[in-house]
Amino acid sequence: MVQPVIGTSGHTRLVSEEIGVLKSLSEGQPIPFGGNRVAVVGAELAANFSPGDHLIVVNDSGALLHVESEVHKIAADAVGAASVAFGALGAVTDETITSFFDAFARRLEDDATFAPIAAANATDVESAAERGRSVTRLILSDQMRADMITGLRLWRDTPSSRGSEVLSIEHDGWTVQQVTAGLGVVGFVFEGRPNVFADACGVLRTGNTVVFRIGSDALGTAKAIVEHALDPALADAGMPAGAASLVPSAARSAGWAMFADQRLALAVARGSGPAVAQLGAVAQQTGTPVSLHGTGGAWIVTGEDCDGDRLEAVIRNSLDRKVCNTVNTVCVLRSRLDELGPRVIEGLSGAAAAAGVYPKVHVVDGAQSAVPQDWFDTLVPIGRSEGQVSERRAQMIDGDQLGLEWEWEASPEITLVAVDSVAQAVTWFNTMSPRFAASLVSESDREHAEFFESIDSPFVGDGFTRWVDGQYALNQPELGLSNWQFGRLFARGGVLSGASVFTVRTRAMQADPELHR
Repeated sequence: MVQPVIGTSGHTRLVSEEIGVLKSLSEGQPIPFGGNRVAVVGAELAANFSPGDHLIVVNDSGALLHVESEVHKIAADAVGAASVAFGALGAVTDETITSFFDAFARRLEDDATFAPIAAANATDVESAAERGRSVTRLILSDQMRADMITGLRLWRDTPSSRGSEVLSIEHDGWTVQQVTAGLGVVGFVFEGRPNVFADACGVLRTGNTVVFRIGSDALGTAKAIVEHALDPALADAGMPAGAASLVPSAARSAGWAMFADQRLALAVARGSGPAVAQLGAVAQQTGTPVSLHGTGGAWIVTGEDCDGDRLEAVIRNSLDRKVCNTVNTVCVLRSRLDELGPRVIEGLSGAAAAAGVYPKVHVVDGAQSAVPQDWFDTLVPIGRSEGQVSERRAQMIDGDQLGLEWEWEASPEITLVAVDSVAQAVTWFNTMSPRFAASLVSESDREHAEFFESIDSPFVGDGFTRWVDGQYALNQPELGLSNWQFGRLFARGGVLSGASVFTVRTRAMQADPELHR
């Protein structure tokens, strides 16, 4: 039976009285999605689903995501705490928020306070290594600790933009004013890098609250940071409890539950491409704006007026570690391949030598003359997430794989391709890459001007690609770096920082009590 209901906006909508609660699933059970498609329940899902559990159907893929009842409650409680805190944040002064960042930084700087955090991180690293997991981004090093402290102090010293006037229009007898305000609760799912705690807390500066979900490998470190630094800093400053909340669950489904919560104002995800895409789909179908920070892989293009020494240095310095702004694809002009191709290989080899490992190059047909022939035949140990494996130093790949990002762990890895022109490289970048970061190595101002105008990338440079970082380049700790794969709207292209997470409110001030239309 269907009956009309008057909604809060005054519009009539139809709802069904035949609404129940999903208590069980059976193998082979069809689950409609996407309007005219059907997913089928598998044996494992049917066996594991219990009363109180939640089922999320991803509308763009039909994936059936199982969220256990206890995990759903943990995520809901964390989002709820952040939501309540947001309601109280309007009465909190900017000075109070400033003191929070200062208190958080001081606690991380204090060796006695940091000791249990370091111990928890050591346990996480040991456990991950024993399970064959990569620990490259998990280690809370002295440098990472220093960067966290620096980031928090940058936010401490950043002027508040809450209540800033965007526009004021004077009418006869009344005034309209637009001012900035907090957006709401920002949900944040990220991989095992503990420093993101400091980055993400930046949203408090613009009047938002935040709820985190971290990868299971780093959960112990995260809990220790919350217990010994974050929560005490919130209390010391007089901030609302829950203004920065952790989802204390190792279950992957905790991220799905969090992103399916309609109380989020913005969902931010960082990590591997497929996982990030799925999280984004969950949030989007819930109606929550998303900012996805998964795929990267920068491109370097050589111009007609490219200097070989500069190119070699740029390649070497773009491969010191694997993150999103590491160079992935190098396009060398075919007319200068014999000269510049070997310089690319020298830069790659230099980066590998600095790390004490072997390099890896994937070669598109037409560029193999730039690579030592024995590289195609020699097996060497290559560092992968699962450990060292034996691979050829050079392998041929198809041209349609130019956009494939190499997620290397220890061994610097690139794709080398010959192009007829800079324009051809730009076309391939715009159509096959994740459209993230691009660099043109050339001494020609004309080439740089044409490159900047034609390349569809939020980050464009003329040297090493690793400059693409909010804190390094803009002195703003970042929530994430996004590409243009998902459009150029807010938080989807460029540096997302705490300072960019806000909304605009409009209010009217009426001087004439007889004002009417």
